[in-house]
Amino acid sequence: MIRPVRRVGSDRIVEAELAKLLLMPIANLRMRYRELFRADPPKAFGPDLFRRSIAQRIQERAYGGLSGEIARLLRQLVKAARSKPNGKLELPRRIKAGSELVRTWQGTTYRVKVVADGFAFEGETYASLSEIATKIAGTRWNGPRFFGLRTSTAPSGSEDMSNGQ
Repeated sequence: MIRPVRRVGSDRIVEAELAKLLLMPIANLRMRYRELFRADPPKAFGPDLFRRSIAQRIQERAYGGLSGEIARLLRQLVKAARSKPNGKLELPRRIKAGSELVRTWQGTTYRVKVVADGFAFEGETYASLSEIATKIAGTRWNGPRFFGLRTSTAPSGSEDMSNGQ
């Protein structure tokens, strides 16, 4: 999700700046990189990478950058990729406000409503599903797993039986 920040006449200015990049010699690209990023450019960058990174920064300044939420998600994905280089990356599921999660636990059905600032359960709002799952089960639980939003690493059915579901 990119935050749109339109400035009057910015399209023509951005297009002109991007066009200049195509003709800039590498020494000028290095200087422009320093101006925009306030850091020395990476030594491994060739003209193409300079142009791409500079173009991205110019457009980000003109139109806005990534939202905090998306930036956080990207950092999480990078961290996950580094910890499991050959592993499968999964995007976290997003549940829209207004959705209802239903779970039957030991013969009783529980309903949790997703609200803008967390999860509503039995007249109270909780910051996490894990708090609610722990309250229901009486022991610590991973909330998303308890409500079926994550797959288990245990063999199919074994987790259900071992936790009294």
